[in-house]
Amino acid sequence: MGKKTYRRIWIFCLAALFLTGCISRPQKTEKLQDLSFTVLDKEAVPEELKSMIEENKSQPFKLTYADQGQLYIAQGYGAQMKTGYSVEVLALYETKNAVYIHTNLLGPEKGEKTKEITTFPYVVVQLKYIEKEVIFD
Repeated sequence: MGKKTYRRIWIFCLAALFLTGCISRPQKTEKLQDLSFTVLDKEAVPEELKSMIEENKSQPFKLTYADQGQLYIAQGYGAQMKTGYSVEVLALYETKNAVYIHTNLLGPEKGEKTKEITTFPYVVVQLKYIEKEVIFD
């Protein structure tokens, strides 16, 4: 075989390598609707879910719990070394295959007086039960 044949084989192999690297990933399924939810006070959280949160609160956690036609979604951010942290829900919506929740940890506001006490910020939302996977986004 001559140089041209080796060159063609080499070019073919490179082209095949590049083409196999070009795989498109499907994006998130399209949002069907925003979901109506309630952010619960700590006192309103079902006892079993409270226990699960208590067991996991020192580390970041993502929990779901269903009871009596209601779905509870909880997300915590682990131990924070001072007061003033909170968690906000940025989005909660349904797609064809899943329920997506997006939360954010908010730090103490500038100028806010804080104490050097370990806290465990988390949020629990309650919504009507949906038989879909919950994805923490």
